[in-house]
Amino acid sequence: MFDLGEVAFAAWTLAAFAIGALAGMLIRRVVPAIAATLAVYAGLALVTALYLREHYMTPLLTSRLNLPGTAWIVNQWYTKGGKFAFPARGSQLVDVVSRLCPAASRGTSNVFSPAQCLSQHGYTWWASYQPGSRFWPFQWIEGGWLLAVSAAHRRHRLAGPRRAT
Repeated sequence: MFDLGEVAFAAWTLAAFAIGALAGMLIRRVVPAIAATLAVYAGLALVTALYLREHYMTPLLTSRLNLPGTAWIVNQWYTKGGKFAFPARGSQLVDVVSRLCPAASRGTSNVFSPAQCLSQHGYTWWASYQPGSRFWPFQWIEGGWLLAVSAAHRRHRLAGPRRAT
């Protein structure tokens, strides 16, 4: 939904147009230029969503279990004795919980949740997250670099090949 926000949506639209214009100018065939535009746009959107966006600002770090509902969790893990123990997702977590807290892992215990059981065994849950209050700064950061990408196309077009006189 972030891409459909006010600033990011306009910036992504402008970037798509600039990518398409550049592809059309370089390829000079409509259908291949459309395919190239789609591929570049999809690749850029994927890289942005999976890798870039979470690093626009340094994520906050907490061991508090009750994060705000608007928080975007970037990463989660458990530590023991101040050292990394295992990620807070996946098979390693399931193995540790089922070994230490068999009733909690089956969901048959009303007394302990897996997080409570791990806490009692000396494990600390950590998370890095982006708070919801960073929505607008992220919109402007993404809009700014997409505008720069679009402007780079314009600069390339203006500086295009020179003709011999």
